[in-house]
Amino acid sequence: MMFRKVRQYYLNLRLKYKMIILTSLVLLAFSIGGLSILQYAFNLYNKEIYRQSAQALQVSTNSVEAELKKMERLSYQISTDAYVQSYLEELSSTDSSYDMFMIGNELRKRLLHIGALNKYVQSIQVYDVFDKEYASGNFMMNLSDDRLQTMKEVAKQEEGGVNWVSPSERDQTVMAVRDIREYMDFSFERLGTVGVRVDIHEIMNELTNNLAEQETDFLIFDKNDNIVFAKEDGIDSINPSEYLQKNQQGYQIIKYKDERYFLTYSEANHLDWTYMILTPYSNLFTVITKARTAVFITYFALFLLMIFLGSKFTGTIVNPIESLNKKMKKVQTGDLDYYDVGIENELTKDEAGQMHENFKKMMNQINYLIGENYKKQLLIKESEFKTLQAQVNPHFLYNTLESINWSAKIVGEKKISQMAESLGYVLRASINMKDTLISLEEELSIAEHYITIQSYRFEERLAFTKDIPKAYLSEQVPKFIIQPLVENAIRYGLQEMIGVCKIHLSVIEEKGFFIIHVEDNGPGMQKAYLEQIETGEYQPKGTGIGLRNIDERIKLLFGEPYGLKIDSEIGKGTKVSIMLPREEKQAYVQSIVSR
Repeated sequence: MMFRKVRQYYLNLRLKYKMIILTSLVLLAFSIGGLSILQYAFNLYNKEIYRQSAQALQVSTNSVEAELKKMERLSYQISTDAYVQSYLEELSSTDSSYDMFMIGNELRKRLLHIGALNKYVQSIQVYDVFDKEYASGNFMMNLSDDRLQTMKEVAKQEEGGVNWVSPSERDQTVMAVRDIREYMDFSFERLGTVGVRVDIHEIMNELTNNLAEQETDFLIFDKNDNIVFAKEDGIDSINPSEYLQKNQQGYQIIKYKDERYFLTYSEANHLDWTYMILTPYSNLFTVITKARTAVFITYFALFLLMIFLGSKFTGTIVNPIESLNKKMKKVQTGDLDYYDVGIENELTKDEAGQMHENFKKMMNQINYLIGENYKKQLLIKESEFKTLQAQVNPHFLYNTLESINWSAKIVGEKKISQMAESLGYVLRASINMKDTLISLEEELSIAEHYITIQSYRFEERLAFTKDIPKAYLSEQVPKFIIQPLVENAIRYGLQEMIGVCKIHLSVIEEKGFFIIHVEDNGPGMQKAYLEQIETGEYQPKGTGIGLRNIDERIKLLFGEPYGLKIDSEIGKGTKVSIMLPREEKQAYVQSIVSR
């Protein structure tokens, strides 16, 4: 119907307008053909220029990064050298100026032996934990406080790995820096910082001398758009991140110093640097500049006509996109299963149809990944539980050995055997972590043996009582949840008070919970102190297990409703309650682990 109206309208036009339409169509056809051919030629020319420039950039980039990797390996060799580590340890522990002087000389000699005189190395700067400098090389210099602070901060970010520091106003070298960590005893304690000052200008002059013949400049920027290398001073109008964000094709025409330049750029494969080649535009595009200008002026009218005609055909593109937008809105509401909406007609085989098909595949993949992620989260929970459980083993070893030592000196040898017997039982119980749950009777045995050990230390000052109905002795509980609470009662109750510390252990059942109470008549805790324990901000003394550890283990096994609760007031003692499910705990834990 519409076609008939258009045809009738055309037939009713005056001949003048018909000729204008015919001429416009002919011009459009020839213009499109000519513009297509010319643009094709321009593209071929641009691609060839870019290919050559990109090839030169890639060759130079690979050469530069190969040298920089050597510097990284040198920094690693220094940080892991046994002599360097031993010298830094001695420097951190000695107070003698003479010893520090002699050790410093040996350290500098070692740096020379490792590679301080290597090609492109200006110097090797080593700093101990007190920021005292030990440097060796061809061109040593004392770094400013700001430069040293920057070097330490950048090295700290990688936690022992290598990082790079860009040139500064006073120091035109780049530095490969890393923390020196103690690895001989696997403590990884920081011993100092090493920085390899690399003469980037010498590297670039040797590796990019072929670009000078083409009046081409080579530029290097770090991830913060700071200049790492440039032959000319005052390059401040080039912002690499701006080009990388706006144009991903790797080259661009820019205006620099009132002249046009062809800029080729790429990101480094190894470092967070951006490499650029800046070539005068006149050297490359003078031949086609006038032709390009003439073409765009000639076809400006054609461009306007194309906009007009193009608006008539936008429906074939916009409609499928709107349909895809409806799908996305449906997914945005959280309905990931039903997203195939908004399709009135059969999908075409063009890009719009492919977008619908790809979106469908993507949603199927997302649903699959969500399921996989759920499984992985369960595995992570299991790993967290194992990690928390593993922390229990050495919990009370130090304090127990301290008690045995004290008893041996004060009381004599009669009690040592009994204490050792109790200690052996507790240690065997802590080391044998095969079972996730044990009976309450076994858990009480661990706590009672611990009380036996402490009774020899505190004698009549420690009064331990319990009220455990026999019906609960067979209940399954997580391992090592009572003994740490008894230990905390002794540490924060008995040791902080004068007189007898009474510790009472009881078990009750209330509102579907199986509850274990550990009470003491100690000095109690302030409200702010309790809040720190509940949020995990409080760090326990020594190597003890925190109450939060026990709470997290219980929650990992049985869920959020269960766990640990603390009631305490100043001067009224402390009561810690452990809430557990009484039935089907073993089956629940096995189901968690099997996932």
